[in-house]
Amino acid sequence: MTSITIACLDMAGTTVRDNGAVLAAFGSAIEQGGLADGTPAYDEAIKAVRASMGQSKIEVFRRVLGDEAAARKANDAFEEHYAAAVMAGQVAPMPGAEQTMTRLREAGIQVCLNTGFSPGTRDVIIEKLGWSEMIDLALSPVDAGRGRPWPDLPLTALMRLGGTAVDELAVVGDTVSDVETGLRAGAGLVAGVLTGAATRAEFERAGTPLILDTVADLLSHLGLGQAS
Repeated sequence: MTSITIACLDMAGTTVRDNGAVLAAFGSAIEQGGLADGTPAYDEAIKAVRASMGQSKIEVFRRVLGDEAAARKANDAFEEHYAAAVMAGQVAPMPGAEQTMTRLREAGIQVCLNTGFSPGTRDVIIEKLGWSEMIDLALSPVDAGRGRPWPDLPLTALMRLGGTAVDELAVVGDTVSDVETGLRAGAGLVAGVLTGAATRAEFERAGTPLILDTVADLLSHLGLGQAS
C-alpha cells in the first residue's frame, strides 16, 4: 500500500501534450520583448528558455530580457499566443494521463496539477481538456509564492489538500526544475518523465530518484496497476 496521498503532476510535457506550442509562444513573446528572430541575442534567449522549461514564465522573461517592462510585455504576449494555441486545439492529454489521474483518485490520492503558467492560461487548458472534475487542485507560481525550482508549489498543495507530512507527496514532471522542486520539498516520491523537455541523461545528472517513460508509469510504481 502506498503512503502517497497527494500527487503533484506537471502540465505541459507531463500530462499535457502541446506539440511545441510552448516554445513557439516563447519565441513570439521574445520578439515582442524586443529581440529579433535570427539575431545572436534571440538565439541565446531561446537557449536560456529551453534550459529553464518548467519555471515561472514571468521569471524566465525577467532573466532573459533583463528589463521589467519588456518582461511583462513578453509575458503578456506569451499568454495570448499560448491561449490561442489551446483554443485552436493544439493541446491534448498525454497518453495515459487521464487514466492516471482517475486511478490515483480512485485509490484515495488527491491530484494537484501544477505549472509555470499563469492561472488564466492554466485554467484555459483545464477547461479545454475537460479536467475540472478530474483533479482536486490546480496551482501556478502566483498561488504559492514562488515557482520552480523552489518547493512552494508542492508544499502549498500539501497544506491546501490537508496533508500532514512531506513524505505523502509525489512530484512528477518533465523538467529538471520539476525534480528540483520535489527534492527541495522533501517529497516522498520525485520522478522525471521522458515525454517533455528533459532527457534521461539530464535527469540522471540532476540526481533524479525515479525516471519514468510516461506519467502513466507512476501507477505501477505505486502498486496501482497500469493505465488502460
